[in-house]
Amino acid sequence: VQLVESGGGLVQPGGSLRLSCAASGFTFGNYYMSWVRQAPGKGPEWVSQISGRSSTSTVDSVNGRFMTSRDNGKNTLYLQMNNLVPEDTARYFCARHNGFTYDYWGQGTQVTVSL
Repeated sequence: VQLVESGGGLVQPGGSLRLSCAASGFTFGNYYMSWVRQAPGKGPEWVSQISGRSSTSTVDSVNGRFMTSRDNGKNTLYLQMNNLVPEDTARYFCARHNGFTYDYWGQGTQVTVSL
């Protein structure tokens, strides 16, 4: 199993980024997937979850600004982030949920929101 995030970078407040998570080594569409972020000096924060059929849930702090989607044909998970604020600065990880716990994680991609 491998999860590889990409798409992070430096963006100004109000800007947008789209993160991707390329999955391999398992039947991607059979699993819930999540985005989790960790800001400097803070613990991990769950951001969103998406089922194999693309039913989503999102943490309140980003609801309306972030959208999670997936393409099961491309084995890829996405996080579209709009109207970014400095508080969104964090390392963003994708993770696979096996029905009990998050069992595989990517290495993460850094998002920095700053002037």
